[in-house]
Amino acid sequence: MELTFENYISQLVSNPLLLIITILILGVILVNGWTDAPNAIATCVSTRAIRPKSAIIMAAVFNFFGVLVMTMLSSTVVQTLYNIANFGDNPSNALMALCAGLVAIVLWAVFAWLFGIPTSESHALVAGVSGAAIAIQHGIAGINMAEWKKVIYGLVLSAVLGFLFGYVITKIIEKICKKMDRRRTLPFFKKLQVFSGAGMAFMHGAQDGQKFIGIFLLGVSLANGITNTETFQIPVWLMILCSATMTLGTSIGGYKIIKTVGLKMVKLETYQGASADIGSSLCLLVSTLFGIPVSTTQVKTTAIMGVGASRSLRRVNWKIVKNMVVTWVITFPACGILGYIATLIFMKIWS
Repeated sequence: MELTFENYISQLVSNPLLLIITILILGVILVNGWTDAPNAIATCVSTRAIRPKSAIIMAAVFNFFGVLVMTMLSSTVVQTLYNIANFGDNPSNALMALCAGLVAIVLWAVFAWLFGIPTSESHALVAGVSGAAIAIQHGIAGINMAEWKKVIYGLVLSAVLGFLFGYVITKIIEKICKKMDRRRTLPFFKKLQVFSGAGMAFMHGAQDGQKFIGIFLLGVSLANGITNTETFQIPVWLMILCSATMTLGTSIGGYKIIKTVGLKMVKLETYQGASADIGSSLCLLVSTLFGIPVSTTQVKTTAIMGVGASRSLRRVNWKIVKNMVVTWVITFPACGILGYIATLIFMKIWS
C-alpha cells in the first residue's frame, strides 16, 4: 500500500470515516506527547543540563530523525502494531472497533496524566486495540498471539535491561572518574547529559513513532475497505506529522511528567542522569532492531531506578515507583476492558 500526501488529502475530503480515525489517532499521539515523550528529556532537564524549552525543541528534532532513520533501517515495529489485532473481514465494523479502541486509550492516558503518573502509551495502545478486536470478533480470535508474544517479551526485556544498563553504566562511570575532581568533570557530564538526552529522544521517536505509524496505516487501510495487506510503504510526510503532533503534546503538558520522573523518583547528579539516558537508549535500540515494541516510560524509569540503586536502594523514592508499577500492571486490563466496552457502545450506536 502506497500513500502519497495528495492521495491522502483527497481521501480525507471524500471519506468522513478517514477524517474521524485521523483525528482520533492524532489525539492519541498528542496524549503520548503529554505522557511518554517527556520521559526522553526528563533527566537532562532535572539535572539542569538544558532548559525545558530547549529540551522540547531538541526532543522534536531527534524524535523526527528517530522515526525517519530507524524506520528506514527496520520497520518491524510498525508491522507488529499493524498486525497486533484481527478486526475481521468487514471494513466498516473493523474501523468502528479501531475508533472505539483509540477513544479508550485517550481516556486512560488523560486520567493518568491528571495525576502526573507516567503511564505507558505503548501498553495502552496494544491493550485498547486488542480489547476492541475481541469485542468485534466475540472472542480471542481478535488477538494475534504471535505479535502479542513480542509485547510480553518487550515487557520483561524493558524492565530487566533498563535497570541493568542504568546500574552498570553508573558503576563504570564512577570507577573511571573515582580519582577525578568532580567540579572539573561537571562541564563534560553536562554535555554528555544533553547528548544522551538527544539519543533518548531519537530512540523514543524510533519506538513510539513506529507504533503510531502502524496504527495510522491500519486506519487508512480500513477506511479504504482493505482488511489485509502484505506490504506497505511509510511516507515521510506521515513521519513528520507524527513527530510534530508528539512535540505539541510535550510542550502542552510534558513538565508534569518531567517532575515525576526526573525530580521526584530519584535525585540525580549530572553523570547519573547521563547514565540513565545512555542505558535507556541502548535498551530501546536493541528492542527496535529486533522489532520488539517496548514501553519508553518503563525503560526510562527502570533505568533511573538502576542508577539510584547503584548507590543505595534508599535513594529511590519507592512510593513513586510503587505508583508507577501499579499503573503498568493495571494498564493492560484497564485499557483492554475500556476498549471492549467502548466497542460494544459504538456497536449499539452504529447498528
